[in-house]
Amino acid sequence: MKRMLINFTPQGKVIIALIDNQKLSDLDIEDLKSETKTANIYKGKITRIEPSLEAAFIEYGSDKQGFLPLKEIAEEYFQGNNLKNSRLHIKDILQEGQEIIVQIDKEQRGNKGAALTTFISLAGSYLVLMPNNPNIGAISRSIERNSRNALTKKISFLKLPRNMGLIIRTAGAGQSIDALKGDLDSLLKHWDAINIAAKSRSAPFLIHQESNIFKRFFQEHLGPDIDEIVIDDPEIHKLACNYMTDIGQSYFVRNIQLYTDSIPIFSQYQIDTQIDSLFKRKIILPSGGCIVIDTTEALIAIDINSARSTSGNDIAETAFNTNIEAVEEISRQLRLRDLSGLIVIDFIDMISLSHQRRVVNKLREETSKDRARIQISNISSFGLLQMSRQRLNPSLRESNNHDNNICSCCHGTGIIKNKLYYQSILPCIEQALKRTNEEEEEIYAIPINIVSYFLRETNHYFNNFKLQYGIC
Repeated sequence: MKRMLINFTPQGKVIIALIDNQKLSDLDIEDLKSETKTANIYKGKITRIEPSLEAAFIEYGSDKQGFLPLKEIAEEYFQGNNLKNSRLHIKDILQEGQEIIVQIDKEQRGNKGAALTTFISLAGSYLVLMPNNPNIGAISRSIERNSRNALTKKISFLKLPRNMGLIIRTAGAGQSIDALKGDLDSLLKHWDAINIAAKSRSAPFLIHQESNIFKRFFQEHLGPDIDEIVIDDPEIHKLACNYMTDIGQSYFVRNIQLYTDSIPIFSQYQIDTQIDSLFKRKIILPSGGCIVIDTTEALIAIDINSARSTSGNDIAETAFNTNIEAVEEISRQLRLRDLSGLIVIDFIDMISLSHQRRVVNKLREETSKDRARIQISNISSFGLLQMSRQRLNPSLRESNNHDNNICSCCHGTGIIKNKLYYQSILPCIEQALKRTNEEEEEIYAIPINIVSYFLRETNHYFNNFKLQYGIC
């Protein structure tokens, strides 16, 4: 049985979990206090064109300018058809001061501005309209093969204007042609309204704001295979019921339950430990093996260990079975943690090329239902596999402000230096005390057990400091 659980925390966060037979299959955590800008549509102004990057910088109303690469510029901005057949340069297409409609593809991170695109996508209840991308015509990968065949026939009945593309969402599976037509008409009217609004005033300004988390999550995940929605907040329960009624699925309202038990909702459905495990480096596999996930600046490293695994009759079979089991869990962890970018997996060594191919094929199969775009290489001679995953949202680590709460002693490595290292701080402390500028402060983060060692074994140093420098 598939359920969608929605938990509203006292801190103002909404946690939406998708579970399949008590196993966590998808997770979304959003802080209602922090506004997400992904998929928002703006009218921006080109402030600078950088030929060396083949990109333009756009002022769209944020504190940092957005970044628009050449590949994200729609053909409607080309100055003449002759440019289509030659090697294009951004300076031949756009001009500084030009106003342009853009959509946020990736939100700004740290010092990096938002990644922008002119290929607009408008999400409806069942469809996604791509008004200036005629090369797109697809069905969500989450929809099963039987339903895909039926939807392919229905697409031919939809009258889509020229130079536009369309994607059928998961929620579109099983819908009637009339329902799909109604959603398409609504999206086309919305696109007309956006164009009218864009012409009404000068850039920069916000034209369209993406809908709230509930609507987005329902649009992305609420397919015909969801049996029940359980919500622990009366207000959110009401919003969900109203949304289902608005999209013409009032019959599903009876499956939206308000959870009122005193036991926390995730504990009741036994997924609280599964959510906690998403913040751990090490994940134990059912066979006894494990995977270890480490995030670095350049890439995400995943190591697979057989540990206590006894899933085969010999070493080769154990390695193969553990790798297959790990692949299933890795694809799930990537999705749940929203890990993106370059990912390197260190598999247990497999001599058999047949085993290697089967492991890679299993990884491709497991990741095929992922909403993110994924590229997968073959296993190298070193037993490493490289893959990349599209960034859809901030990772679980980022969305929980992990970087602002890193341990000041180990800096997130999980390793505390030994006592000999910390003894080298004593001369630094003395040098700091000799400085005449009393306003300067030097702070040393030291583990409690090392502080106890200092006070016990090197107390005479601190007594000398007090006497020599007049410290109280």
